[in-house]
Amino acid sequence: MHTCICLNVELELRAQVRLFKDLTGHLPSHMDGHQHVHVLPEVREVFAQVLSDVRIPYTRVPVEPGLHSCPWLPTYLHRFYTQVEKDALDSIPVFTRYGIRWPDVYLGLTTMGQNMSVSNLKRALAHALASGSSAACGGESDSDQPVITAELMVHPGYPSQPQVGGCGEGPDDFSQSADRQHELSVLQDSALQLLYSQERVQLCAFKDL
Repeated sequence: MHTCICLNVELELRAQVRLFKDLTGHLPSHMDGHQHVHVLPEVREVFAQVLSDVRIPYTRVPVEPGLHSCPWLPTYLHRFYTQVEKDALDSIPVFTRYGIRWPDVYLGLTTMGQNMSVSNLKRALAHALASGSSAACGGESDSDQPVITAELMVHPGYPSQPQVGGCGEGPDDFSQSADRQHELSVLQDSALQLLYSQERVQLCAFKDL
């Protein structure tokens, strides 16, 4: 059964990469899984193998500094995110073995949906910067401060309509949620742009790393 699952995962991953290339004319600069399935024990090895084979250099390692001291997460989410974190940490040796890379720090679990606000992003960014300053290895800026690369996971957009769009059987609950538009509004808030400026955050894409 395990071999069958791995084979199906591999076939699906390769098909998605081919489709992406057919539609865009180039390979994706990074790849990860919906709800972090790429770090699951049954998936991580074949996932890393495919990325290595097709030369996609980056993925996501969802380990967020400050997660365990976050005061607003309900118990069920904290339990889920803790398991995600464990799976992600266990995936690091596998990704490393295949030469797959990821940013110095990750944030976004504690600021998803209605939990996204400028103040919550400020807290998450402070934890990320404090953690990343000791892990950064991407070079130094003009002021000799370490350059920290960070991934902020976001889901901006507009709510999908039932029976329209989505994958397979249609949009899931989150795709239909107003949380997507809430995130979009926060990300466009001038107060967040000011925070980026104050913290000397430079927005970029994976292809810029």
